[in-house]
Amino acid sequence: MRFKQAGQFILNKLARELPKHLSYHSVEHIKDVYDAADKLCKAEGVPDYERKLVLTAACYHDAGFLKGAKDHEEESCRIVRETLPQYGYKPEEIECICGMIMATKIPQSPRNHLEEILADADLDYLGRDDFFTIGNKLFTELSVFGFLHTEEEWNKLQVRFLENHHFFTPTALAWRKENKEQHLKQIKAKLT
Repeated sequence: MRFKQAGQFILNKLARELPKHLSYHSVEHIKDVYDAADKLCKAEGVPDYERKLVLTAACYHDAGFLKGAKDHEEESCRIVRETLPQYGYKPEEIECICGMIMATKIPQSPRNHLEEILADADLDYLGRDDFFTIGNKLFTELSVFGFLHTEEEWNKLQVRFLENHHFFTPTALAWRKENKEQHLKQIKAKLT
């Protein structure tokens, strides 16, 4: 499993080919999820071999945006199945990685510990201090697609999303839950 080369391949491809109007689903987001996944793996005591599978999934989880936003998780898995055998990944490793990618689909539904880690890493920003900065990038992206038109629509969407979201791993709950609740209160205050 040539883990570093597999990650570098997709990051280079995404940097070259992702549409420039993706202000949220960008290489920056991929690297952010990778870093969050790495920290969660270490805190959750994930062995090195499994950590590499999680980090590979983090690199590829939004690769499907190369084709478009709709069903991008399925497209990411297609790219994984096509690409990773060239880097020495075995079929069962590829299926494990695809399971993690599919666990990031909203609403998130992870079925095992590694899937929980990637799901939490993908939305780690919800409980961080850069929540509003990153959220603004998503608002801009959704506006470009025509899904949202006003800040009020965005704030209502965020309230629904934050109320329905929950972290899965003990680490993410300890690190992010309280801050996420504060963000929810701040957005609700804007709406009143």
